[in-house]
Amino acid sequence: MKTGEFISELCRAPSNQLIFVNLYGRTVHRGYHLTELKAVSLHTVDCGGQTNQWQETIAQLWVPSDPDRDYMTVGKFLKIFNKVSGMIPLNLDTEIRIEYGDDNFFPSTYRVQGVAQEQGVTRVSLVPSETTCKARDRRIALLKTDPCCANATAPCCST
Repeated sequence: MKTGEFISELCRAPSNQLIFVNLYGRTVHRGYHLTELKAVSLHTVDCGGQTNQWQETIAQLWVPSDPDRDYMTVGKFLKIFNKVSGMIPLNLDTEIRIEYGDDNFFPSTYRVQGVAQEQGVTRVSLVPSETTCKARDRRIALLKTDPCCANATAPCCST
């Protein structure tokens, strides 16, 4: 989910409790803190030798040893987000990811699968990030768009 879409969904119910949940229905513990917002620029070289570049927004959550009894409200999350967006270049067109780990969640950076509004609760569904091979993905995309490349040795195939 794009950062702007995520923030727009949150804005729909600022007084709701904000609950993050994984595929197994486990939630980030009550009393979590939004400890860091990151505007990340990635520059990579894949196994096909091609350079890649993209940006992400990462929200890091953490539960202290003496957590509050309640979940953070959406409004508090948005207040922090808005303050930070004036300090670092958070791009609303980038993917938003949630970084978290505890006894319910394997420590990782999760993708936001969706946001659901319920009575008094905004529930953010998190899914693990997946790895892929960009060179293979490019080859598959090229095969779908250029029938000449069905024969990998054809001179028109330029991967």
